[in-house]
Amino acid sequence: MDVKMLFLNNKAMDETGASDMKAVMRDVEQVYILNQQGDVINPGKCVLRWGKTVEDENVMGRINAMPGYIGGEYDMAGIKWIGSGPMNYKQGLPRASVTIILNDPDTKLPICVADGTAISTMRTGASGGVAIQYLAKSDAAVMTICGAGAQAPTQLEAALLARPTIRTVYVYDIRRESSERFAKAMKEKYPQLTLIPTDDVEAATRCSDIIDCVTLASEPFIKGEWLKKGALVMNMADYEVDNECVKRADKLVVDYWENVKHRMISTVALMWRDGLLKDEDIHAELGEILLGTKAPRESDDEIIYFNAVGAGIMDIAVAARCYRNAKASGKGITLPYWE
Repeated sequence: MDVKMLFLNNKAMDETGASDMKAVMRDVEQVYILNQQGDVINPGKCVLRWGKTVEDENVMGRINAMPGYIGGEYDMAGIKWIGSGPMNYKQGLPRASVTIILNDPDTKLPICVADGTAISTMRTGASGGVAIQYLAKSDAAVMTICGAGAQAPTQLEAALLARPTIRTVYVYDIRRESSERFAKAMKEKYPQLTLIPTDDVEAATRCSDIIDCVTLASEPFIKGEWLKKGALVMNMADYEVDNECVKRADKLVVDYWENVKHRMISTVALMWRDGLLKDEDIHAELGEILLGTKAPRESDDEIIYFNAVGAGIMDIAVAARCYRNAKASGKGITLPYWE
């Protein structure tokens, strides 16, 4: 019996919808809902870590394996294999490289190998966008993005889809040249925006409706005392915000609480570990809000904290959609897996 497998490189993935933010946001919403409905298998993340501490990892890097199955319209199994080399930029290489393998959920045979690098950045941006859709003020106008790396453009793209009312964006990065480069590029893409590179993260935070953190920070740099009424603070990566941000929040929302605790790197997870926060203090997982079983933002004065750690099932869902688009359009390279 011959078994064939489809190979999709970065160009093929782009041509089949991996970089379509509206479509990716819809995929992400569906994954959150299917997760709450129990129509997933989500074993969690296995981390191949270099070094012994978070600080080591943020220099030496890691490779994560994220297997899963997503049901519903996707009905696909697979695994995300993502390498993260924080120092790659010194060699002119991207920090993250992602390979996704899709497996037929019935035969369990591999049916597709795809580049998932764009998916990884897009689905993280989409997660932020979905959170903004339900948790930010309806008239949010000022946003601060902390971290001007690969995640920043997709965070901004998704934020503008969720809140087209945004007009001013502050950009903060420990490397000023990165902030300036990002602001210049985004001004060309979004001429309606005022983009301001800044070294004064306090001043930016104090006037922002949305504070979106996508950094490698190992020590908090956003203070809760800076948050104005109605702010949404998004802890999208590492240890970026202080305990006071969590304590001041009227609602604590996460993507996958068990995954957040397993990863044990964000502020809310570390507070739980240290006994400063209990499971019942979490207002909702985002999927519960999407299903309507928990409330989204209920007033313009609420301060809301959101933390996302991600899950491989999100990447698998997007890759499954692209795979089926590729099959329908004849994209990709068909390889003989068994002959």
